[in-house]
Amino acid sequence: MEYFARFGLWMTLILCLTFQIQPNYGFYLPGSYPHKYGVTDELWVKVNSLTSIDTEMPFSYYSLPFCKPEGGIKDSAENLGELLMGDRIENSPYRFKMHTNESEIFLCRVESLSGDQFKILKERIDQMYQVNLILDNLPAIRFTQKEGYFMRWTGYPVGVKIEDAYYVFNHLKFNVLIHKYEETNVARVMGTGEGAEMIPVGKEESSEKPGYMVVGFEVIPCSIMHNADMAKNLKMYDKYPSPIRCDPATVAMPIKEGQPLVFSYEVTFEESDIKWPSRWDAYLKMEGAKVHWFSILNSLMVITFLAGIVLVIFLRTVRRDLTRYEELDKEAQAQMNEELSGWKLVVGDVFRAPSNPALLCVMVGDGVQILGMSVVTILFAALGFMSPASRGTLITGMLFFYMILSIAAGYVSVRLWRTIAFGDQKGWVSIAWKAACFFPGISFLILTTLNFLLWGSHSTGAIPFSLFVILILLWFCISVPLTLVGGYFGAKAPHIEYPVRTNQIPREIPQQKYPSWLLVLGAGTLPFGTLFIELFFIMSSIWMGRVYYVFGFLFVVLILLVLVCAEVSLVLTYMHLCVEDWKWWWKSFFASGSVALYIFLYSINYLVFDLKSLSGPVSATLYLGYSLFMVLAIMLSTGTIGFLSSFWFVHYLFSSVKLD
Repeated sequence: MEYFARFGLWMTLILCLTFQIQPNYGFYLPGSYPHKYGVTDELWVKVNSLTSIDTEMPFSYYSLPFCKPEGGIKDSAENLGELLMGDRIENSPYRFKMHTNESEIFLCRVESLSGDQFKILKERIDQMYQVNLILDNLPAIRFTQKEGYFMRWTGYPVGVKIEDAYYVFNHLKFNVLIHKYEETNVARVMGTGEGAEMIPVGKEESSEKPGYMVVGFEVIPCSIMHNADMAKNLKMYDKYPSPIRCDPATVAMPIKEGQPLVFSYEVTFEESDIKWPSRWDAYLKMEGAKVHWFSILNSLMVITFLAGIVLVIFLRTVRRDLTRYEELDKEAQAQMNEELSGWKLVVGDVFRAPSNPALLCVMVGDGVQILGMSVVTILFAALGFMSPASRGTLITGMLFFYMILSIAAGYVSVRLWRTIAFGDQKGWVSIAWKAACFFPGISFLILTTLNFLLWGSHSTGAIPFSLFVILILLWFCISVPLTLVGGYFGAKAPHIEYPVRTNQIPREIPQQKYPSWLLVLGAGTLPFGTLFIELFFIMSSIWMGRVYYVFGFLFVVLILLVLVCAEVSLVLTYMHLCVEDWKWWWKSFFASGSVALYIFLYSINYLVFDLKSLSGPVSATLYLGYSLFMVLAIMLSTGTIGFLSSFWFVHYLFSSVKLD
């Protein structure tokens, strides 16, 4: 008992350190509490990694010659998900005073650009890198107008290239939308993503100093030709001696090697009717939202209709066979067995062990783990526990649920292994170990290879070595032990008894008119039809920097995908048994798992036609590597759905008919 108590204590400590659980302040949802600021209270802007849809490789904000804070660069507390996503949140010199408009604020003067600085600035401008700023957990948003439509962008470009000249945006015009704090006699929460500090607010203080909440953060970048000599003796936050007129339609500050750069900014505060719970609406409004909703609903109706037809045909066909067979007497059944072909003739071979049974058990166990993680994570996201305001929570939650569900992977893989081995417990530890290392091992190999590419490019998307150590500790200290525990329970659980005996000599499979694997590969088109529309929005969220938030629809699509995968695999298994092909085990797995092939082809199509600007072999390799990782997880989960449903169907079919 003492050992288990120590083990539980160490697991709790690791989870607290990993996911930054703060027991002193209790449970709360990051980003779900307002932060009250008094008039003239200081607000500090934070900076995130520079991002680009042209390269998909994030870089540190201070990798470019930007102004640095007076007190030095400090990293903000980040959770595991933020680090895995490549976010690097740091402090910045941009300082505001609540409800105080300021203009022509001098920020800093960067001395003459060196050759390396000039070169990297040009590269970042050519690659369309965006600067991402954060105020009170809200990303800076930029509005542009094109052909009568207002377009929303998060962040602003580093600069722009016009003809052969490069211009940098060295003046920022901020507009902060604020809303008056409505509840005056409540405890205010300091911080919305990095921690909570409860400070009581008294009635007298509230009445004397009205509080405000930040409900919007807009930025307009401008390129201003500053006089570098005039700014030589200015200190940070001094007023620039000459007026600054910010016109986003014109650019005036070309960058040249050996010349200095001067940065400045201005800020205005605007009281808004937007309430604090609605402040993320501007980020979640997607262009073409009606098309998005209509497409998903149309897909749901069509696939539900097709699935209903498949289910009706399937039930009628199987029920007719069973009814005809049960109505015959024993002599007629014996004569029917001799005369008729079909699934009745493979009764002595249908439960014969498949080739590579250990690999099948491991893949099914890992598929159950991935499927369970997906369902639970999407359900929590649909309920609002993983909002965009909580950066990294989605990835952190997925990792957490994946580790917890390791016990399911061990249980399913070992129990299936015992079923195939007719109850023999020998080798269950090996099966559990393989289940604990199969998918994580392949994922670790893919991510390590991609990480070397990111390290070589000095990108913040590279996983730090310390995080690698944490992930390995989570794998071997939590995931592997839980898988072994699940395997132990699977070994102790009774194996599934087959309803019929297996002959010693396998039956010869008749020659088929067409390759059976061709039908298996074609079966993935129907599951692919349930999610290809939703897949476009998910891919756009991952690679185009858009916010994905319709998790309710995604959960419905996931449930529908599970049903279609099960039905498709059932029908194909029945078809193979009808032509006396008793090797259904792997075919049932890949009948639904083949949807991963179409998703990978779709990802290549997306790379060619939607990510045309993706530049360089490194970026393309990163894209294909992450796509391969995603496709592998989808293949295991959908294949598991098909196999388990087919296994249940075959067991039910042959236990429902009395065969000698």
